[in-house]
Parts: sequence; C-alpha cells; structure tokens
Amino acid sequence: MRKRLIPPVVLTAALLLGTTACSDGGGDGANGAAARATPSDTVSKVQESPAGSPSAPAPAAADADAVDPAAQAYVDAVAAEDLDALVAAFHPDAELTDVGRQFSGHDEIRRWADNEVIGGRLTVLKNTPKSNGTTLLVRFAPGGSGGFEANYEFDVRDGRIAKLNLQYA
Repeated sequence: MRKRLIPPVVLTAALLLGTTACSDGGGDGANGAAARATPSDTVSKVQESPAGSPSAPAPAAADADAVDPAAQAYVDAVAAEDLDALVAAFHPDAELTDVGRQFSGHDEIRRWADNEVIGGRLTVLKNTPKSNGTTLLVRFAPGGSGGFEANYEFDVRDGRIAKLNLQYA
C-alpha cells in the first residue's frame, strides 16, 4: 500500500490554523483567558525609537496620554537618526540642560545632539502631560544598548521645544 504525503502547503496551513485557534483562547482551558491582555491591562504607553526602526506607540485614540507633538518630533528624530529634524523640533532660541550642562540655540543643540544623541536608542516609558508640554520618563542607550533612565522635561512654545531639561531618574 502506498503512503500518501500531505503537501507542505496544506500541512503549513493546518499548523497555522491550529496555532491560531490555541492562541485565540479557542479552547476552554484556564490559560486561554489568562493569556489574553486587554487595553486596561496596559500600565503605561511604551514607545521605542531605536535607531533605524519607527516609533511603536501602543494603540490609543488621541487622549490625555498622547505625547506632545513637539516631544514626539524629538523622539521620532532620534529613531530616524535625523539630526536636522531633531534640531527643527526646537524653537530657535531654545535652551537645553543636560544634567547641568547648558546649550542654547540651534547651533549648540545641533552639536550636542550630533555628539551625544544621534545613533542612540530612546524608549519612552511614561508620559506625564503638563499645560505647556510634557515630562517623559525614558530609557536612553547612547550606543544603542545598555543605557540609563532619565526624565526629559519638555516646555513647548509655538509648537516647538522651548526648553528641555534632562535629568537622571
């Protein structure tokens, strides 16, 4: 008697369907319900902006948790390794304090960002909106790995960053 082989395409489809049914909680086992997370299970939004990959905010409607557009422009520029976009996110007379070191205006901010920010990985851990901007708790890895946590306090004026204060968390 000749054995029948299942074509690889059919076998792959069957395996995928079986895996999907299990992961959707299709069974009545206790793990089905426990494995599924709901939006209310999310403690805070986490946005990663590693060099070379896009920001990945948690799905949400425009709400109080949305990152201020000027701060988001900064996060996006770090992710894209776009020095010009990062500088453009700042008001021309902006002031930046990086753990006590002061930088003023586009030229100084450009030099600082080129030496210390571009090429790093920035992950937003928490967003705390305020009336004139936001404070982000972030993990910043200057070389793309490792890193440290810091509070980035953004003051926004005319849709651009007027002041940015960076302090270790």
